[in-house]
Amino acid sequence: MALSKSAAAAQPLTLRGRGPRRSVLFFAFAFAVIADPVSSVAYAIEAALRALHGDLALLLPTMSLVVGLVVVVTANYWQLVRRFPKGGGAAAAAGRAFGPRWTFLPIGALVVDFVLTIGISIAAAASAVIALFPALAPWRVPLALVLLLVVAGLTWFGHGGRLLFAFMTVAFVVISVAVLVLGFTSPDTAGHAAATRDPGHSAVLAVVLAFPVAMALATGIEAPSTAIAQLGQLDDTHRRRFGRGTLALLVVIVGGLTLALTALAVRLHIGIPGADSTQIADIAHAAAGPGWLYGAFQLTSSLLLLAAASSSFQAGPGLLKALSGTDERPGVLPPVLGQTNRHHTPYWSVVVHLGAAALIIVAAAGQEQELVLFYAVAVFVSFLVGLLAMTRFARREGKPSLAWINGTAAAAVAFTLAVNLLRGWPVLSLAATLLIAAGLYARWTRAGRPSGIEDVEARAEAD
Repeated sequence: MALSKSAAAAQPLTLRGRGPRRSVLFFAFAFAVIADPVSSVAYAIEAALRALHGDLALLLPTMSLVVGLVVVVTANYWQLVRRFPKGGGAAAAAGRAFGPRWTFLPIGALVVDFVLTIGISIAAAASAVIALFPALAPWRVPLALVLLLVVAGLTWFGHGGRLLFAFMTVAFVVISVAVLVLGFTSPDTAGHAAATRDPGHSAVLAVVLAFPVAMALATGIEAPSTAIAQLGQLDDTHRRRFGRGTLALLVVIVGGLTLALTALAVRLHIGIPGADSTQIADIAHAAAGPGWLYGAFQLTSSLLLLAAASSSFQAGPGLLKALSGTDERPGVLPPVLGQTNRHHTPYWSVVVHLGAAALIIVAAAGQEQELVLFYAVAVFVSFLVGLLAMTRFARREGKPSLAWINGTAAAAVAFTLAVNLLRGWPVLSLAATLLIAAGLYARWTRAGRPSGIEDVEARAEAD
C-alpha cells in the first residue's frame, strides 16, 4: 500500500486532509501488518497444550500469561514508535543506545525470524488443508513445498497483495468470531479429553515451563514499528498514530482470539489433536460441525497463514536488499542480493529465503509443532535488545519509573528466552542469530563501517 517516492512527496497534505482515504490506508496497513501475529493463533495454543502434556486445566492460565507478556512487549514497541516515527524498530534503538555494532544483533534475529515465519506458516497452512482433506496427509511435505513455491512465486510481483492480506486477516477474525459464538452457545459436539492430567510438575512450574513455547504468539509484534517507514505520504504524527493504532489492534485481536479459543477448548474438552489434524481445527469442528462454517474456518486460516508467509517473503528479502547497499550507499552484503525485477522484488534474496525455508520444512517433516520450539528464540533476542535500549534511554533522560518498567520487561523476556534455550535444540536458533550477526558485523567492518546502518530496517521498508 506504500505509494512511490514521487507520489509520496506530492500527496502528504491531500492524504492528511481526507479522513476517509486515510481510514482506508490505515485499514490496509494495520490488518496486513498484523497478519503474522494473528496467524500465530493457529499453532501457539496447541504448542502450549503439548508442553503441558495435555493438561487442559492449566491451558487458560498458561495462555493468559502468554497474552500478558505480549502486552508487556507491545508496550515497549509503543515507546519505540514514539521515539522512531520513521521506522527502524529494535535495530534503530540498539544502534542509538549502544552503538552501531549492536544493530547487527536484532538484524540477525530478524533474518532467522523471517525464515522461521515462512517455514512455520507454510507448514501450518498445509496442516490446515490436511485437517479439511485428511486424504492428503501422506503428501504433507510435498504439499507444503508446493505451497512454499506458490507463495514465493507470488512474491515476484512485489507488494501488490497487501490489501488482500488485510482482507484475509479480517475474514479469519470474522469467521473465528462466528465459530466462537456458536461454540459457546450451541456447539455441535464436544471432545473427550480429560480436564486434568499430570503435567509432570507442580501446576505453577508446569505453567512456567510451558508458556515460553507458546510465545510464538508474540512474533510479528515488531512489524508495526518498522512498517511505518512505508508511510512516506504521512508526517511523523500520523505515522505514530498508525503504528500505535496497529499495536493496539494487535493486542485486542490476538489477545482476544487467543483467550476465547483457549476457553472454548477447555469448555469443549479439545485436547492434543491426532496426527492429521490441529487443535484449532478440532475446536472449530466441535463448535460448528462438519459444515460450511468449519470449511470456511479452515480455508481462511490457511490463507491467513500463507499471507503471513508472503509478508515475510517480502520483508526478509527487502532487508537483505537494504543491506546490499546502493550506488550511493556502500553495502554490507554482495550486490547480487539487491538485484530487482521490474516489480522491485530482490529475486536472489527471495531464492535465499525459499531455499532456507524449504530446508527447515523438510527437516521438520512438514510439522509446524516441531518448528514452534525454535520460533520464540531469535525474535526474543530482538525483543530483549529493544527493551534494554529503551531502558537505557529512560535512564539517560531521568525517567526512573519508565526505566524500571522496561528493565522488568527485559527480565521477563530474558527468562522466556532462557527457558526455551534449556529445551536443547532451540539453541540452534540462537546460534544462527549470533552467526549471522557476527558475519554481518565482519562485513560491515571490512566495508569501512559505513554510517547509517542503524536505519537499515527503515530503509528496507521504505523501499
